[in-house]
Amino acid sequence: MSLLLGIIYLSFISLGLPDALLGAAWPDMYPEFQVPVSYAGMISMIIAFGTIISSLQSDRLTKKFGTGKVTAVSVGITAFALWGFSISHSFWMLCLWAIPYGLGAGSVDASLNNYVALHYASKHMSWLHCMWGVGATLGPYIMGAVLTGGATWNSGYRIISLLQIVLTAVLVFSLPKWKKQSGSEEEQAKSKSLSLREIIAIPGAKAIMLCFFCYCAVEQTTMLWASSYLNLAKGVDAETAASFAGMFCIGITIGRGINGFIAMKLKDAQMIRMGQAIIFAGILIMLLPFGKTASLIGFSLIGLGCAPVYPCIIHSTPEHFGAERSQAIIGVQMASAYIGTCLMPPLFGLIANHISIRLLPVYLLILLVLMTYMHELLNRRK
Repeated sequence: MSLLLGIIYLSFISLGLPDALLGAAWPDMYPEFQVPVSYAGMISMIIAFGTIISSLQSDRLTKKFGTGKVTAVSVGITAFALWGFSISHSFWMLCLWAIPYGLGAGSVDASLNNYVALHYASKHMSWLHCMWGVGATLGPYIMGAVLTGGATWNSGYRIISLLQIVLTAVLVFSLPKWKKQSGSEEEQAKSKSLSLREIIAIPGAKAIMLCFFCYCAVEQTTMLWASSYLNLAKGVDAETAASFAGMFCIGITIGRGINGFIAMKLKDAQMIRMGQAIIFAGILIMLLPFGKTASLIGFSLIGLGCAPVYPCIIHSTPEHFGAERSQAIIGVQMASAYIGTCLMPPLFGLIANHISIRLLPVYLLILLVLMTYMHELLNRRK
């Protein structure tokens, strides 16, 4: 069991590796393709759309093939897509390879999260998502090292692809260990796959979907607009603003490492409330007229507050909905997450452009209030 857990930890690092690659490499990529800098958004949208589709199919696929096979095949598809990125020399080829990239990412994310929620304690969920953060940090570092060394961005994608191929081989060889199912997974496998309409009709499903939607909207909107807000609204110089926007991501990663220990004492609902309270404190500091330093601290607090929310919502899903329905619910949660990621940061971009970027704390507060209300609604139903 400990060997399998080690492989799952490795898988979560692998999940994070490609996530920030496009952003890191795009300044070198778009001049080669002779497209506007904004076209990175088109590729991200294609990836996100594929991820939404495969997340919604994760229940059916996992019940038919098992978590081990779905994970191995999904990582293999992602490795194949990343290799495709590495040999692309035109924008339309990138768009084409983005399709299997997204399809591979969604299934493995939903299946692995459900497997961990069913079989392991909440502390492991926090630490595993901390490992995702390690992977998301390593990806741009590898790309940066490749570019600094004089190679092209293609080489960076090729290295990440090779790492994913190695992981695929490890997962294939580990398949017998995944087959040793516990009662909860056997119970899940015997139950019928649910349609999207049936999943949404489950009491509490809408609440948890909206809760997850709002959380991911808060996280991604902050990640995208923190630097611009600090620079344009607070007068922080661009370099300092960029470094403190990075502090938000570091806050999430470190926070999840610490939360693994706190989760030994607190329940998932308590962890989520703690995170929401810290996010609120960060937003409140930004809203009050305390100046530049306070805003920098506010963003760091929002990052720390975000840390427990995502893993604890996922881990509490089998408790709220039962083992037989948890994969279906986690699948729609992941889809909700990606919809929130796709829609809400660009929506704030429109608000910033047509009204004022100073409304960022208000925007985040509205999302936080809705997220908190939906979480409490879910707990009251339970």
